[in-house]
Amino acid sequence: MADVKVPAQRHAFARPLSPHLQIYRWSWTMAMSIFHRVTGVALYLGTALVVWWLVALATGPSAYETARWAMTSLVGRLILFGYTWAVFHHMLGGLRHFVWDFGAAFERGPRMALAKATLAGSLALTVITWVVGYAVR
Repeated sequence: MADVKVPAQRHAFARPLSPHLQIYRWSWTMAMSIFHRVTGVALYLGTALVVWWLVALATGPSAYETARWAMTSLVGRLILFGYTWAVFHHMLGGLRHFVWDFGAAFERGPRMALAKATLAGSLALTVITWVVGYAVR
């Protein structure tokens, strides 16, 4: 059997490296993109709470009372407030992407305005929802 020569491997520093977040200048669209992904995960986890509440409702008064106590506690209300914000933020982020799908608002000004409106709108809708919810209650 003849000896086979293996070509010398390149050094690790010769490979192209992927850029890190530290070299990018943060922008509103970058932040809203990250928030859109985070709120997607939050919606997934928050939906488990909705399922828990529905199962407790179907199980009986004792199970429902436990769920009601947890969700009306200070921590529970903060979680529900965050879930409400995640719903609105993810929805408005989806609408922003829908606008982009039509090829609109890619210029710097409209793009930044949509990103800022996503954050402001989600916060405003969350507060309005909670104020109306407490007023009706």
